[in-house]
Amino acid sequence: MGLGVLDVRNEQVPGTSYVLDDDSRPSQEGEFDSKLKYDRSGPVPIILVPQPSDDPNDPLNWSLVKRDTILCILCMISVIASTLSPLLAANTLTLALYFERNFTQMALLTGYHLCGVGVAGVVFVASARIWGKRHLYLLGTILIIVASAWGGASGRNYKSLLWARVVQGVGLAPFEALVNASVGDLYFVHERGKRMALTNMALFGGAFFTPIIVGKVTHTLGWQWSFNFIAIFAGALLPLVFFFIPETAFRRADHLNTDLTGEDDFRRRPQSSSAIPMTEKSSPEHNNDSNASGAGSFDKQHEGTDAEQMRYGAGTSKVSFARGLLPFSGRKTDESFFKLMLRPFPLFLHPAILWGCLIQGTLIGWTVMIGVVLAAIFIGPPLFFDEVRVGYMYTGPFVGAVLGFLLSGLVADWSTKLMIRRNKGIFEPEFRIVLVALQLVIGGAGLYGFGITAANVPKYNWFPPDFFFALVVMGMVIGAVASALYIVDAHRK
Repeated sequence: MGLGVLDVRNEQVPGTSYVLDDDSRPSQEGEFDSKLKYDRSGPVPIILVPQPSDDPNDPLNWSLVKRDTILCILCMISVIASTLSPLLAANTLTLALYFERNFTQMALLTGYHLCGVGVAGVVFVASARIWGKRHLYLLGTILIIVASAWGGASGRNYKSLLWARVVQGVGLAPFEALVNASVGDLYFVHERGKRMALTNMALFGGAFFTPIIVGKVTHTLGWQWSFNFIAIFAGALLPLVFFFIPETAFRRADHLNTDLTGEDDFRRRPQSSSAIPMTEKSSPEHNNDSNASGAGSFDKQHEGTDAEQMRYGAGTSKVSFARGLLPFSGRKTDESFFKLMLRPFPLFLHPAILWGCLIQGTLIGWTVMIGVVLAAIFIGPPLFFDEVRVGYMYTGPFVGAVLGFLLSGLVADWSTKLMIRRNKGIFEPEFRIVLVALQLVIGGAGLYGFGITAANVPKYNWFPPDFFFALVVMGMVIGAVASALYIVDAHRK
């Protein structure tokens, strides 16, 4: 396999696949394999991984504009959803005085909210695997609207606000758990890097932008309006989610998932074996819907028999727009719901999953801890910040999240393409792990720097802790992108 990746002979490794079709490929010069579909928009043909079916309902066959539109809407609602967890970060002291509760009880408003996210996530992931993701995106958006309006109307009833926060967590769960998986549904391997960075930016950037606004909103209009605004914005996005987010999960034939089964299994299928001369680009009449991203298709003379076309989805009619609005579109797997619901627990022992959890979870845990202690550090002496200025302290982390998104988006695709070329056209999911080196340097510097400067605020004032907090968040976003890309590429199912 090369480049330090362990070679397992006589066995297909999930995620390992040919991507570049150049002189290193075992095909005749000037020709490409007629059994594989390509993206020929660039100078070097790129094998599409996974291979799209001929079904017009396959998300990989949708135009790139449509797929990017879906992703943008998901990112917009994810920004709103991600504001829920840090919603009380800037006004913890204000709420403690308002409800006449201690700091621990105020922290529980976030703690139980996160419990709601975790418990619902286990159920929702299993549901998405069986019935798809659309119904969960709709449910999550509706729950966010209802719970946010409930929280804003809870008055001085602490228990009512607590339960509203729990329901908000349940509404957040589909977006926390499934948006990155939708990137795997909608895009080929070579298209995922920047899009995965964008989804993580939406999830983490929104979380760190929230306290900047919430502090000012609480000071000017009252803390209730921080809930009311979320209900309003989520309500405005609900029509977009309903009308323009179709089901992205698709039950594709196993042999088409070449990132899981390998190209050899694909080639053993009964298709025409004629080689097609390689051209700069396919002519429009020889392209199907999947080729909006530059993917080539077969000439009519190479399409095979009608029975073969039906087998690969060529004879399937396109689902109407009205039917696509239904929350369910059939089962996506025959596996048991309860089996899938319990699967995450033994998966924690899987080295790749454990690694991904640690890479993401470690710095996420540190950012949550910093958010909890930030108000306590700066509201008291010697700076005596109010909730507005504490909220402004999240400007640094927000900038860090944006920079992390930009850096990971650029490096993820560039480094992967470089290593694919050095690896003779073979893609390995482990190429995504290179980003972790940046997380180590940037995130580690942020943690050390914040600890040193926040422990001596009279000497360093507010800017150094805020700067190092930004580095922590930047490292967190880079690590989240690296682990999400690796898990999606290596263990997409």
